[in-house]
Amino acid sequence: MADFILEGDPPVGVTLRRSALAKRLSLRVSRLDGRVTLSMPTRLPEREAVAFVREKEAWIRKHLGSRAPRQMPGFGVRLPFLGHEIEIHPGQVRRAILKDGRLVVPGDETAVVVKVKAFLKLEAQMRLRAASDRYAAQLGTDYGRITLRDPRSRWGSCTSTGNLMYSWRLVMAPEAVLDYVAAHEVAHRLEMNHSSRFWAHVERLCPDYAIHRRWLREEGERLHAWRFDAD
Repeated sequence: MADFILEGDPPVGVTLRRSALAKRLSLRVSRLDGRVTLSMPTRLPEREAVAFVREKEAWIRKHLGSRAPRQMPGFGVRLPFLGHEIEIHPGQVRRAILKDGRLVVPGDETAVVVKVKAFLKLEAQMRLRAASDRYAAQLGTDYGRITLRDPRSRWGSCTSTGNLMYSWRLVMAPEAVLDYVAAHEVAHRLEMNHSSRFWAHVERLCPDYAIHRRWLREEGERLHAWRFDAD
């Protein structure tokens, strides 16, 4: 729940977060969910924090207005898949499948979101596992299990025990971007850091990694703009 509401059209909730490490007031507007957070020094009076937020109202609303619009799968909607757009159509099939460049989905309109999400997760699982296997072989290493999640702040991770986690939304990005994330996480099996040695392993696996890394920074928000009822 927000600590206070910035009045206006529409009202904006703002969360105040006190931190012993904060030396000054710092505003953040999440590009993913529109959450507005003000980090503030522990001893700063709350009235000063509120006054600061009101002073920055135009900046806050500008950033909220620039976020990618929320979207939801439905019949006739064009969904990103491996960097391309595929149109969703109803059909006599048991599960969502690609057919003639379209995504054919069974059931009525109310089932579309669940069926599309299941399709994306299955495709992501297969493609990320294949990429992880390929890159692990190239580096002469291995990994534990792969899990798919829907984190808001990262596209993948690697634990100290070698388990890999990926965002299933990567399957909506260009395939080269998905491959880059797999290369990035598998490279952590050799270097659990972001040192020059780590990036050398990533470059060996994915020479154009900087391009794909930039794509995620600039375009990744659009993938999170898709809403799935099961999330």
